[in-house]
Formats: sequence, C-alpha cells, structure tokens
Amino acid sequence: MTDPAPIHLHPAAPLAERVLLPGDPHRALAVAQAVLDQPKMFNHHRGLWGYTGRARDGELLSVQSTGMGGPSAAIVVEELIELGARTLLRIGTCGALRPGFDTGTLVAAEEVVATDGTSAALGAGPSLRPDADLYEALIATGPEPAVALSTDLFYDPRDEVNGRWAAAGADVVEMEAAALLAVADRHGVAAAIVLAVTDQLHGEARERIDRADLETVGVKLGEAGWAALDAAARRR
Repeated sequence: MTDPAPIHLHPAAPLAERVLLPGDPHRALAVAQAVLDQPKMFNHHRGLWGYTGRARDGELLSVQSTGMGGPSAAIVVEELIELGARTLLRIGTCGALRPGFDTGTLVAAEEVVATDGTSAALGAGPSLRPDADLYEALIATGPEPAVALSTDLFYDPRDEVNGRWAAAGADVVEMEAAALLAVADRHGVAAAIVLAVTDQLHGEARERIDRADLETVGVKLGEAGWAALDAAARRR
C-alpha cells in the first residue's frame, strides 16, 4: 500500500532534502530567484508558493512558504517531511522586544520560548532549541544570537504583553518557530531559525520597516539561510 499523498502541498517539481521556509509566498519567490538557478514551481496550491532549483553548490534546494502562524507552518512542515525534506531552515521576520536589535538586523534563534498553541498541542515543553550544527553555522555566517518567542497573535490587544515577554527572557517575537521545531523534533530532522528584525515593539514608540526595505531584507534572509546550509554541509 502506498502512502497517501499530501493534502495541502501538490508537488509539481522535485523536493530537495534541504528547504528554506519563509512565511510569505512573495518572499519565497524573491528568495528562489536570488539563490536558485532556474527555479521551478514546486507548489502553488492554497497560495503556498514553493520552488526548487540548483543552489550554488550544484545540489537541489527548495524554498517553500509556510503561511502565517503555527498551525499553517506545522501542516506545511509535516507534509514536507513526508515528502522527504530532512533539513529545514525558517527565514522569517520578527519584532524586537528590547533595545539592541536594530531594524534590519538578522538574528539566529538560540532558543525559542513557546507560548503558542500549536507546539503545545504537539507536546513541546516551554522552550525549544534548534539543531546545534545548523545554529552554529548561522552564527558563523553573521546573524546575531537571540532568544525568540512564538505567539499565536500578531495583533495582541494586551498592551503589557510585550513587556512580559521581554521579562521572560525573549529578545524577539514571531509566530512560526516553535511549531517548526516541535514538528522537526517529532520526526528527528534538523531545523533552525534565522529572522530579520522588522518591527520595534519596546518602549512607547512602535516602528515598522518600510515596504522596500522589507523586500530587501527578505532576500538577505534567503542568502543567510543558504550560506548556513552550505556551511553546515561543509562541516560534515
């Protein structure tokens, strides 16, 4: 009996064992155009654009969007692993919860504080850690270490929540990292997270990166993700 086909991803091209995971489908396209030679669309079902092509080492690399939030990310990651993905690297955005993480800065999550429902439903504890080799490769290629926190709400009405997250030790906040690490751990595959700071959420002022700079930093994330995958492979 053959395994059932994935429900949400409809592969139209081969999937690489190593996959970059932006949330935004438009970022997936921009990154694919920047880091892949002749990318071919891997998936477009449900607007979750994905691409596969040859990276600069001549080997296959896929870029697959996960959508917004832990539930969507968990579905996509689960199906990618079912299809053969073995190394998963989230390339996403985050908000800074404390000074010292300037807009546009890239950070690698050394730990993810899990306050989301998806990782809890998967049985994860209060914090998760990335694959050590991938994390070290990220740090070696430039991103700064940071503690990330995953939440379910982008628009959280509680004014004090950012302060409480910072008091709990988090440097930045995002929505998908804990789900990725929880699913990866469940299947025994390597996963890590690199994020770009696009919002300043501490203090009285709230600042967000402008659209042009957001597009630029999205490609920068893809370059950093590819560099880390390449560096990790060279260490083996």
